[in-house]
Amino acid sequence: MSTFVIGDIHGGDRALGQCLTRSGFDPDSDRLICLGDVCDGWPETRQVIERLLGLKNLIMILGNHDFMTLDWVRTGVRHPGWMSQGGSNTIASYDGKMPEAHVQLLESASSYLIEKNRLFVHAGILPDKPMDEQGDDIFLWDRTLFRIALDQKLSGTDRPITSFDEIYIGHSPVHNYGWLEPVRSGEVWMMDTGAGWTGKLSMMNIETKEAFTSDPVHTLYPPGSGRAG
Repeated sequence: MSTFVIGDIHGGDRALGQCLTRSGFDPDSDRLICLGDVCDGWPETRQVIERLLGLKNLIMILGNHDFMTLDWVRTGVRHPGWMSQGGSNTIASYDGKMPEAHVQLLESASSYLIEKNRLFVHAGILPDKPMDEQGDDIFLWDRTLFRIALDQKLSGTDRPITSFDEIYIGHSPVHNYGWLEPVRSGEVWMMDTGAGWTGKLSMMNIETKEAFTSDPVHTLYPPGSGRAG
C-alpha cells in the first residue's frame, strides 16, 4: 500500500481522474489523503465527491470551501462571497441538493491529521502555538505558515520552521509564483498548484516524493466554466 497526498481539487474531476491515472493509484489498496477544498470552482464537485467515495482508503481534511459548502447544506443560505468563489458551480452540480452520502463525506473530514510526526492540514498552523490552542479559523484559513515557508523558498534559505518532520498544506496556490508541482521549504510541502484557477492539480507519493500533475485544469473545461474564466 502506498500513501498519496493531493492538493485542492476545486470541482475539477477531470484533473482528479488524470492524477489518479498518472500516479498508478490503486483504489483498492492505496491510500489518499485529501487536503481539502474538493468543492467550489470547476463545475464537477458532485463528480469529484462521487469518485472519492469510491476509494477504499480515503482520509479527508476539511478545507475552507468544504466548510462553506456545508454551511449552505445546513442553512440553505447562499452567501455572495462564497457564490462568487465557486459556490454557484457547486450548487449547480447538485441541482440545488446534495445527496446524504456526499454530505457525510464532508462532515467526516478532520481539521488535521498527525501521523509519524507528519502533519496534514488545509491552510496551515501558527508555528509558535501548541496545536491544542489552535482552531479551525487557523487550520482552514490562516496563511502564516505558508508565508514563512514561501519567504524561505524565495530567499534561498532552507531551515526547519516547526517541530514536525513534514507538513503538507493546500489553500495557497503556488502557481502564482511559477511553480506547477509541489514545492518544499524546510519541512513544509505546499501542495496547492493552482487547480482552482489556471494551474494544475498535484498529487504526491509521500514516501518517494514523486509528484503527478494534471493538465492545466482550465484547459479541461470550456471557457467560462470556472473562477479562472
